[in-house]
Amino acid sequence: MRWIVSALILAACETVPPTPEEAALRCEERARAAQGPTGSVTVGANSGSGPFTDVAIGITADYLAGRDPFVVYSQCVERLTGQGPIRPPVLR
Repeated sequence: MRWIVSALILAACETVPPTPEEAALRCEERARAAQGPTGSVTVGANSGSGPFTDVAIGITADYLAGRDPFVVYSQCVERLTGQGPIRPPVLR
């Protein structure tokens, strides 16, 4: 009985690989981040605490290493799906 429970737990832990389109979308995000720093600034106010600001800056290791975003995309898709990209990345 224990081995059945163990087998069910292991089966539940297996991850389903993403579809090629899901991989493309995830990897496009990573490739965009390799193009340069990302960031956002939030400024606002509310009646409870008054004015507030927030700044967020992101820099990826791919950007710091100077990796080509197209190579980042291609390698990411291959790692996730085991095959090459189904389409070129959309990097805006």
